Amino acid sequence: MTINYDYYRIFYVVAQCRSFTRAAEMLKNNQPNITRCMKNLEQELGCKLFHRSNKGVTLTPEGQRFYRRVAAAVEQLQLGEEEIRRDGSLESGSLSISASEAALQMILLDKLSAFRAQYPGVHLRITNETTPQAIERLRNGESDFAVITGPLPTGRTLQQTELLRFTEIPVCGPAYSDLAARRCTLAELARCPLVCLGEGTSTYSFYHAFFNANGQPFRVDVEAATMDQILPMVEHGLGIGFYPSELAAPRIARGELFCVPLELPVPERAITLVEDAARPRSTAMKAIRELICEKPDPQK
Repeated sequence: MTINYDYYRIFYVVAQCRSFTRAAEMLKNNQPNITRCMKNLEQELGCKLFHRSNKGVTLTPEGQRFYRRVAAAVEQLQLGEEEIRRDGSLESGSLSISASEAALQMILLDKLSAFRAQYPGVHLRITNETTPQAIERLRNGESDFAVITGPLPTGRTLQQTELLRFTEIPVCGPAYSDLAARRCTLAELARCPLVCLGEGTSTYSFYHAFFNANGQPFRVDVEAATMDQILPMVEHGLGIGFYPSELAAPRIARGELFCVPLELPVPERAITLVEDAARPRSTAMKAIRELICEKPDPQK
């Protein structure tokens, strides 16, 4: 059975108004057309839906049963329309972002704070991931964006937008503070115990490539699970670790950590916004993307 879905909407309004005339006014239609549509619906269903009288219309027992089903469907559609409207105006909606620790601290927290102030109705879900984990979540459709630290894997459907370049420095605690008094070679550093994220992370890949490109082995003596574990481990004398200079600066200024000067500077790294180019962007995704990619005002 194929029934014009407009008939259901008209039936719902007539049943609520209990009048073809008032229903026609609500639907901005004319009464004869409304009457004709309801007669067609009754014919297609093979039963009478309305009792007609001079006072208006009432539902037959069949009409009452049918109304319960139609009302539930129409009200669900109205809820769906309202959700779409609210999402489109950013009164509601949700966003899921996978972020590395460096990206979270150096870019994302300020951007999320500004977004939240402007669109408090949008639910945010932020997961702290290594770069490979964030890429995997993005490919599986579990996050809308990944804001992560390179080096990054390449993929035909992954679109990358570089947001920020930064430099990491080797840092140590008081136990190795003598290294901070002079410039060290990479060979000297390679002989020291190193604190770093483990294999399978972009940080490990970056430093493994850096040391090997300069003829030195890269051996991690203390493996940290997350970037924010590195500084406490270093501070307590477990070894020397690499950390973004911007984030290490406060602890260095307080004398809790020491920068180990290197004769060979560490190459720059980048924080990048990664998205699935094959996936349509919601209104909320467009808004947060524009904010994240916005360049800071040099006058501020």
